[in-house]
Amino acid sequence: MPPRVEPMAEALAGELIGASVTIHRAPGVTPLPLEGTLVDESLKTFLVRRAADGRVLRIQKTGLEGTLRLAAGEIPLKGDSLRHRPEDRTKRLAPRGRRT
Repeated sequence: MPPRVEPMAEALAGELIGASVTIHRAPGVTPLPLEGTLVDESLKTFLVRRAADGRVLRIQKTGLEGTLRLAAGEIPLKGDSLRHRPEDRTKRLAPRGRRT
């Protein structure tokens, strides 16, 4: 039997681009909360298209706290735990089964 994977980890292992996000805390970002759509991701930053005016903001993952809305539901977002390259995150959090 494959190991049980936490639903939140499984959801974060997938693609985050296009997800709705609400940022409650982020150094240097005002006004908060910031509502928008995640349009790109790098090792240390998210690019978020602000819902209010469509402006794209680069937001550091360090210190970021918020909520991510995916098909799996609302997931708490902690930027420090996602400080990986997006392609590494998908490998790291993906469920692993037994090799045959």
